Amino acid sequence: MITPEEIKQQCLKWWKEVLHATLDGVSFFPRDIPRIGKVQTKNILSNLGHYKIAIDILSEYDKSKKGYGYAVKWEERSFDKIGKNTVPVAITIESLEDYLKITGKSKDYQYFKDSTQLIISTIPKLKDWLYANLHHVIEHRSWSDALKVCTYFLENPKPNLYIRQLPINVHTKYIKPENEALFRSLLDFLVPEHINTEEKQFEKRYHLKYAEPLIRIRFLDRSLSPMSATSDISIPLSEFKLYSCACKNILVTENQMNFLTLPQVKDTIALWSGGGFNVSYLKHVTWLGDKQFYYWGDIDAHGFQILNQFRSYFKNTKALMMDQITLDAYSDQVGKGAKNKAESLSELLPEEQLLYDLIRKGDIRLEQEKIDQGYVENAIFQNPSLMYAS
Repeated sequence: MITPEEIKQQCLKWWKEVLHATLDGVSFFPRDIPRIGKVQTKNILSNLGHYKIAIDILSEYDKSKKGYGYAVKWEERSFDKIGKNTVPVAITIESLEDYLKITGKSKDYQYFKDSTQLIISTIPKLKDWLYANLHHVIEHRSWSDALKVCTYFLENPKPNLYIRQLPINVHTKYIKPENEALFRSLLDFLVPEHINTEEKQFEKRYHLKYAEPLIRIRFLDRSLSPMSATSDISIPLSEFKLYSCACKNILVTENQMNFLTLPQVKDTIALWSGGGFNVSYLKHVTWLGDKQFYYWGDIDAHGFQILNQFRSYFKNTKALMMDQITLDAYSDQVGKGAKNKAESLSELLPEEQLLYDLIRKGDIRLEQEKIDQGYVENAIFQNPSLMYAS
């Protein structure tokens, strides 16, 4: 026999359908509760006490007694050996008001109704968005502010401003981080033709300014510096793309301290884009295309992966101190590296692939910081195109 709590749980399963009906302006009720549990003749003798208790509880919350809630249809039936008994044969939720009483959803429903009226009256096309985003409607508690944001982006789909610069009367953290998921959903729906669909970062996706990666440049030949007194500068990635340097060579290192301690080299600059796989920031910088690159990373699986990645951007890349000679010279400094499943890296030279196989199978790691400065300078200047800058 079904219980009042089970009736409530069944009603809660209808919640989404009730909200959809509200959006459509149609009535969802009356609605019968399915599978209420029948009183079986064969079991009634052994479970008579249980049935009577269950029926009494069900009757106690019947709408005819409470004035609201579920309505039970009762019938008198005859049972062998025990005679006539009144049993429930159907349970109906007759109205929306009854449903809201049973589920305790009155406040949520009223908020949903008020919010959807505001949303549709302000931006009618959002009615289609509402059907798939019922949870957002109820969970978000400041729709007047959200609609200000939506209206702004409809009028200015490519702001090119920082979020805090947007001329919208909402507090600076309202859009992000507090409601990022909501606005991703809304803006993807409202301005699909204007978004950068391949971008996951919020600011990039919706044409907003953001705290860009900084590209750090060390002028290993000070004559290349735009300011004679400056040998080390950092500039935003977007400005770095517009910058151009008359250098011939560019050194890139995996770790920052090694970048900072590179020696003076003629016609050469060093770049630091944040280390590791952040070399990807340099991928679309066109003025770098004709430079001779030298990449120096750790002798471990990740180091060779980064070299492989970097060389896929710039084919003219030579590896520095990522060889068997260096590994042998510092064999006493070798540690345990991270495991890597990639067996072959397409951009590695044959000798690099052999070393990569060795370190991958042996979980070998030689960090570049453990290589002496004297060794570093000798290795750099063994390259004919790299000469000391006086």
